[in-house]
Amino acid sequence: MHDVQAKAIRPMVIAHRTARLGSMMGLCALLVACAGGPRDTISLIPNEVAQETSKDGLFIQASDWTRSKPGCEGECPSITVHTLVFPGHQMLTELVDHALANMTWLDRNHAAPYFTIAELVPYFWTTAGPRDEIQLQARARYRNRNLTVLELDSWQYRTGMAHGMNGSQFINWDNDTRKVLGLDDLLEPGGRQGYVQALRDAHAQWLQGNPAVRDDPETYTRIWPFQPTDNVALTDQGLLVKYQPYQIAPYSSGQPELLIPYPALQGILRPRFLPDG
Repeated sequence: MHDVQAKAIRPMVIAHRTARLGSMMGLCALLVACAGGPRDTISLIPNEVAQETSKDGLFIQASDWTRSKPGCEGECPSITVHTLVFPGHQMLTELVDHALANMTWLDRNHAAPYFTIAELVPYFWTTAGPRDEIQLQARARYRNRNLTVLELDSWQYRTGMAHGMNGSQFINWDNDTRKVLGLDDLLEPGGRQGYVQALRDAHAQWLQGNPAVRDDPETYTRIWPFQPTDNVALTDQGLLVKYQPYQIAPYSSGQPELLIPYPALQGILRPRFLPDG
């Protein structure tokens, strides 16, 4: 997806990219928006799990489809999308769409030549090999009347890869302020060091339950040392932390998920992100 594909970008796509840059940059800025304000002392996490209910959360509609390259016969590239639409919350719908599309771009040195899934599709047909495939999914991991926590997943295979590559990212959406809560929005001022230590403790527990570690723990931790990540999701039980392939474990381990329970986050998370009671 580099020089050859870059040459295949249609001039109209490039022009469209320039026209959309300002609005999409504003949309992406939501990912680091601060959500402080008058609700700083009001808990957004119900104390009872039974209070987690889609009835009180944002209305969500599923949008699912699979397409193969038009006019192709035999082995053909394909795209499968399972995404979510939020009626009345266009900003969140557009953010999810843009984030999923951007997760397919592998060149870290250049911006993707598309902003939405609709723009990704014709680009992919132009550049994909016969067996190339993209799968995108958005799903709700936790919901209540205050928060909508989403997980975005991508899997793709491109010609020349040893295997398909997957990745994920969380979106913690404040339903009232209509902003994305980044990790620093969730933490108390100066709380990052405490978060890293709590995550390190969760990682140590995860290692104890990993059969591959028990055989040779010294070698495993040397090859796959602990490292922090900002990819976190608020849930009813605690802060869920998810890693990408190869970050703290080999590809065969998938994407490890570590849970930091709320009791371990006292004094680390802002009070409004701790259960009330």
